[in-house]
Amino acid sequence: MLQTDVEDTSSSSPKQEVEQQEQGNQNGRVGIRQRLKHFTFAWFLSTMSTGGLAIALAETPHQFNGLYYIGLALFFFNIVLFLTLCTCMLTRGILYPAHFKRSFLHPQESFFVGSFWLSISVIIGGIQTYGITYGPGYRWLIDAVYVLYWIYAACSLLNSVGQYWVLMQWSVVRPIPYLTSIFLAGYSAMLTGTIASLIAGTQPPDRAVLVIVSGCAYQGFGWCISLVSIVVFIRNLIGNGPPPPQLRPGMFIPVGACAYTVVALIGQANAIPEYGYFAKHPSAAETLRVVALFVGIFVWLFAFWIFSIAFLCNITVVGKMTFSLTWWALIFPNVGFMLSTEMIGKELESKGILWVASVMTVLLVMMWLVSVVGCARAVWTGGIVREGRDEDKGR
Repeated sequence: MLQTDVEDTSSSSPKQEVEQQEQGNQNGRVGIRQRLKHFTFAWFLSTMSTGGLAIALAETPHQFNGLYYIGLALFFFNIVLFLTLCTCMLTRGILYPAHFKRSFLHPQESFFVGSFWLSISVIIGGIQTYGITYGPGYRWLIDAVYVLYWIYAACSLLNSVGQYWVLMQWSVVRPIPYLTSIFLAGYSAMLTGTIASLIAGTQPPDRAVLVIVSGCAYQGFGWCISLVSIVVFIRNLIGNGPPPPQLRPGMFIPVGACAYTVVALIGQANAIPEYGYFAKHPSAAETLRVVALFVGIFVWLFAFWIFSIAFLCNITVVGKMTFSLTWWALIFPNVGFMLSTEMIGKELESKGILWVASVMTVLLVMMWLVSVVGCARAVWTGGIVREGRDEDKGR
């Protein structure tokens, strides 16, 4: 069994460290070193959402001059933010190795490991969107994205298998509690299918077929995991009621499981080339496009139903919600909801649906700004990244 009770390495003894921490808390001051101890994987929800919003700005139906460059700036900002978070997490692992190791064994934080991989997925999606789809599309960049796709596909699958297995085998909490963050491990593999739908159309035909077939498999894998989790999610809500107010934004996470499936199916179908199997069966591509659209519409209303429940549960406690990092879940899942709406609108050539997607983009921007301000304020006032305030509390 993995050892989970090892003293943190530092220059002071554990007793001195506790005394210093208590004194700092009493004076309202906590050092950066101590705060980094509580820098959890949930922070990567912010890069998931920021990178997702950058893609949403590029894909929103109604554009204006300069919107592309705003999205591009947000894309580069997200890369800087991601590298900063990785640096903080690495520092935490070096300063507090035992505490860091326990983060993989405690469900309250461990489920958020998936957000690290999801942050990488939106960066790859951003490279495709701003560097190829709406950018210069250099050959070397197309090749690079193809390589990144397969690396991410392998890592996301290993993460989805390994993360659930580690908790089943070594979780320090029994029974493992149901948290909405349980979706994220499967989500990380499912987004492989979404990336496939973004990049397949700009790859050479032989590569495109491989990307589409693998992307379909990954999307099905992630969707099946998510569907099982959605059943437990609804059952838990009916049996126990909504979670505490500050955690209710996490209720939007299942929306993305449905919405990104719509995006992947329609996007992959539209990228099918006349090559290999599809050259031998010319009608297959057109048939799959029709099927993908109607399956997407079929799933979209289910996503709207989950969105409505999450929205009502959140709107009733607006004045009671203190900031937590789950607030970032207001954005990333709903980016998928906007993209799925936009894709259905394009396929049906419906101006009304496309306007709905554009309004959704505006609301996403507003929620991102709210989350940025709330997050900065919570860090400044000690509401998060502090003893007993984060996903590592109780350890």
